[in-house]
Amino acid sequence: LHRIRITLSSRDVKALEKVCTDLVTGAKAKELKVAGPVRLPTKILRLMVRKSPCGEGTNTFDRWEMRIHKRLIDLHSPSD
Repeated sequence: LHRIRITLSSRDVKALEKVCTDLVTGAKAKELKVAGPVRLPTKILRLMVRKSPCGEGTNTFDRWEMRIHKRLIDLHSPSD
């Protein structure tokens, strides 16, 4: 039994889901057993940055956030 584990990550959920469905339909067309896509925890990267470039004045901040979504797909093929 051969196993292929594919981990996909992206910032765009719709694109990630589309790639997952394409992989699953392609694998099922080749008659492979498919487990997944399994949703892994979303990683949230947060960054707080001062708005003022010189450091003078009122302390005002910009808050930036990037979410990284991950999916896991296992493909199983019978050994020949």
